[in-house]
Amino acid sequence: QVQLAESGGGLVQPGGSLRLSCAASGSISSVNVMGWYRQAPGKERELVATISRSTRRYADSVKGRFTVSRDYTKNTVSLQMNSLKPEDTAVYYCNLWVVTIGSRYEYDYWGQGTQVTVSS
Repeated sequence: QVQLAESGGGLVQPGGSLRLSCAASGSISSVNVMGWYRQAPGKERELVATISRSTRRYADSVKGRFTVSRDYTKNTVSLQMNSLKPEDTAVYYCNLWVVTIGSRYEYDYWGQGTQVTVSS
């Protein structure tokens, strides 16, 4: 099986920065798309950013402020968040599409979520 461990959430003032990280472990053969989603209270979960071997994709609301990166050797994905706004407040979830050892198919796995609160 695959386990995801997230870290880096917290409370920050508007204009501040946070860095989220997500590390995958377990019976991993390969990891394709890695990314971050978020869910604010009363709202649906939405895409924040994804990264594959050739493409990075961002929600319009975070372009120019957030940067997604990955370490292929460690199966980790990070999200550097700058110029944070109150509307960025949400629970952030990492998401990875993983092919496990012995399988031909990829499945998506989710982290447990980490709270990001932007408030003065």
